[in-house]
Amino acid sequence: MKRYLKWSTGAVLLAVAPMFAQAQQYPERNVNLVVPYSPGGVTDVIARMAGEKMSKQMGHAVVVENKPGAGGNIGAAVVAGAKPDGYTLLMMIDAGTIAPALYPNLNFDPIKSFAPITMLATGAHLVVANPSFGPNNLQQLIAAAKASPNTIFFASSGSGTSQHLGMERLKSATGMQIQHVPYKGGGEAIAALVSGQVPLGIIGIAPALPHIRAGTLKALAITSTKRSALLHEVPTVNESGVPGFDSFNWFALLAPAGTPAAITDRLHAEATKAMRSHGMSERLAALGVEVVLSDKPADLTTFLREDIVKWPPIIKASKIKVE
Repeated sequence: MKRYLKWSTGAVLLAVAPMFAQAQQYPERNVNLVVPYSPGGVTDVIARMAGEKMSKQMGHAVVVENKPGAGGNIGAAVVAGAKPDGYTLLMMIDAGTIAPALYPNLNFDPIKSFAPITMLATGAHLVVANPSFGPNNLQQLIAAAKASPNTIFFASSGSGTSQHLGMERLKSATGMQIQHVPYKGGGEAIAALVSGQVPLGIIGIAPALPHIRAGTLKALAITSTKRSALLHEVPTVNESGVPGFDSFNWFALLAPAGTPAAITDRLHAEATKAMRSHGMSERLAALGVEVVLSDKPADLTTFLREDIVKWPPIIKASKIKVE
């Protein structure tokens, strides 16, 4: 028995040793960071900002690779199927944990298919309206919606997006009956709002901000638990009479499942250092997001598990389907 235990221990050490050696030498070449959306959006910009800092720190480039399509599912599936060696990473957003409730034949699992690294940032949504829209705050909107059910229409960047589901949650919390008009992205939604095609909408801070400052849109409320430094005059949903409400976008860094912990720990340290570097918070604030980091990789898994269970009841109650 002792001889068997001695042999078994030695075999385990021999098997594990190459992984530790690999982690110590990592990275030996460039790292690909897959962004499952088109270039130029907030997700892409955050990835490039973090990647630029991490490249300088690690001595090898973190190369952003855009793989858009199917609401982010194409890029996520690519990373889920990649070799778990730390050289292919994923920039996941809230759509990743919403996807299982929308796509019955999803070819990846948001938790089981990935190794967590860290949360990077979060950003709130804004309830906005065309200046000609009567209500000027959330309380007035709720009153108008209750007085004339199903006569007010709201725009979002797409059916099943976190913005859309955030408004569905707000409807449920307040008893509002308003109708959804989905668009193909935030740009189209804003164009419809500014033109008056749709009077009300829910969108991110960054795309809404220039229109609010120009007076072509007005902000009724922000969905975070605290006011934004960029729009300090805009009250939160909580302050507007809906206590405990919180809805936001999030941006996280993951690797394929099976990536050695030594590598994900290294990436966590490098990403944390990058996001805490001088000027990063200010640059992100201009996008309407703030730095939010996981204390350790496992904390991100805890967050994902909690987030993924929120969406099926909302999607089922709202009868949301993605075509």
